[in-house]
Amino acid sequence: MILIDYKDTRPIYEQIVERYKTLILKGAVQADEQLPSVRNLAMELSINPNTIQKAYAELERQGFIYTVKGRGNFVSGDSGLIDKRKNEYIEQILALVKEVLEIGMSKTELIREIEAL
Repeated sequence: MILIDYKDTRPIYEQIVERYKTLILKGAVQADEQLPSVRNLAMELSINPNTIQKAYAELERQGFIYTVKGRGNFVSGDSGLIDKRKNEYIEQILALVKEVLEIGMSKTELIREIEAL
């Protein structure tokens, strides 16, 4: 489920956060589903439990998971997360399109490239 790329320049906790966000947004992990305990995931990935705790804290801060004291961490059922993520992607795409247009690429060329996908 979660794989760590040790060649990636990002910290391990950020890789875990991104992977879980992707799984949650794609629906591979359902709302109110319990995540592995910090200890179990740390053993599975052979990394320090503090790294897992930091990743879970970041996921909770961003609204992807919630914690039930004494029970563990669970996936949030917030349906607005997908819309929020789509809007973030659209903003990034529009910023890139603006840059491409500024360096001289025409809209026609850009559309042709997008349609070739």
